[in-house]
Amino acid sequence: MTLALDIDVPVLAGADLAKPPGRLARWRDLLARRRPRAFSHIPAEAYVRPFHRQRTLSGRYVWLNDPAAIKRVLVDNVANYPKTEMELRFFASIFGAGLVGTEGETWRRHRRIMAPSFDPRSVTGYAPTMAAVAETHLVGWDARAPGAELDVAQDMTDLTLQIIARTMFSAAADGLAPLVDQAVGAARAALSFNLFDLLPIAGRIRFAEREHAMRRIFQPLDTALGALIAERERNLAGAPDDLLTRLIAAKDAEGGARLTAAEVRDEMVTIFLAGHETTAVTMIWVWYLLSQHPAAEARLHAELDQVLGGRAPGAADVAKLPYTRMVVEEAMRLYPPAPGVSNRGALAADEVGGRKIAPGEIMLISSWMLHRNPTLWERPEVFDPERFSPERSAGRPRFAYLPFGGGPHICIGMNMAMTEAILILATLARRYRLELAPGQHVELLQQVTLRPRDGLRMRLQPRA
Repeated sequence: MTLALDIDVPVLAGADLAKPPGRLARWRDLLARRRPRAFSHIPAEAYVRPFHRQRTLSGRYVWLNDPAAIKRVLVDNVANYPKTEMELRFFASIFGAGLVGTEGETWRRHRRIMAPSFDPRSVTGYAPTMAAVAETHLVGWDARAPGAELDVAQDMTDLTLQIIARTMFSAAADGLAPLVDQAVGAARAALSFNLFDLLPIAGRIRFAEREHAMRRIFQPLDTALGALIAERERNLAGAPDDLLTRLIAAKDAEGGARLTAAEVRDEMVTIFLAGHETTAVTMIWVWYLLSQHPAAEARLHAELDQVLGGRAPGAADVAKLPYTRMVVEEAMRLYPPAPGVSNRGALAADEVGGRKIAPGEIMLISSWMLHRNPTLWERPEVFDPERFSPERSAGRPRFAYLPFGGGPHICIGMNMAMTEAILILATLARRYRLELAPGQHVELLQQVTLRPRDGLRMRLQPRA
């Protein structure tokens, strides 16, 4: 999470959308009476410097744009750089005591218990459900006339919500889906953070209001979830083998403890919001980028035709679609689903990237900024899926690319999200291509995730 998350910028569709705001962007917007540009809070120098200090009224900050320095903070000396109290409270107010909103031993225990439910074997088990829901979604596209216009932002949100609900709840998803949809839609409006959150009195009031709003939003879903969790606990042996059952049944390898019903609830809410939202925004930008780059789109279609031959993809096809994966990876480089990785406060003095760090300084790591570092990426504003080929990826520092974070706190659902995105793209793109609607004005809306403001209108074009 970065410092200013509720800002957006009007821009024209095309290559300029991928460029970082210029040095004078904020002043131009103010003079033109426009809202500040997304990411204009990032100093221009921070894009090209590996290490940039910034003092503000709210504290002392260090922008890190160097893989070795980021590795020092997220891995090598991670104990010295916990998440800031403000960041933890922000996410706890939304997700409760799930992985995103906790630290220390609580986080470690939850991570140990949950890890087996997201390992490669488990993800392979979820893949048929993902593919089946995507295939059902394709039926809805087939019912539309050629050239029909749809809001891809809403369409992908609906699809990923159905996938996560079915993966988590099996047949019970039908009854829970309306409650999930209502809760997630209302909660997205609460995923905002601005300068008022940094003020001592105003910040406390805003956090209290956010916590109250989230309790009210999730109350109907919490009631239904509580009943379902209790039912599963009474008959685990006969329960369906979905994500909810696995989390209820999972035991800590150190001591054998299970998650409580309240903890299961908080982790499920975290998966609802973080899991389905990040995959949805990834797919939104995939479709946008393909519409702007016909050569990449043609190569994607050629791979799908060769591997699938017109049939629906399955779990075994994910490994056979390398270019499809590269398209998803490059989309997440240009438009990271969560463009800020984390704010980490230094507990003790340290040295990072050859610079002395004082206690209390806050390390800022932004995947949006890192993915546009010209010393790490050739022509970083250009959509080029082949930069993720094995040949061109060789030698690239691990911490140059952070769509899912890094270190011990790397997203637990990373493999699941990648599998889901590849299956969605393969299922839909084998039959359709999407064109940007004429006159569509694309704007970046930066909250916790990165969406197009006011949606993304595109036209369905069946492939020959």
